[in-house]
Amino acid sequence: MPLAEVILWSRIKGKQLEGFKFRRQYSVDNFIIDFYCPALKFGIEVDGDSHFTEKTILSDKKRHHHIEA
Repeated sequence: MPLAEVILWSRIKGKQLEGFKFRRQYSVDNFIIDFYCPALKFGIEVDGDSHFTEKTILSDKKRHHHIEA
């Protein structure tokens, strides 16, 4: 895991965040979400520098809309 994911995971694992359980590497169709809380239906994606190009920004938007649906 990248450092940002390690830090976030250390704070949310084991129901540390208001008692909510988070899962790592959660599958939604053909996509993987970094962290997901089933009780809240809340996903967290931690993106690195590779996600800041025009091509990946467009791809991430399409992915985002698909996952939300």
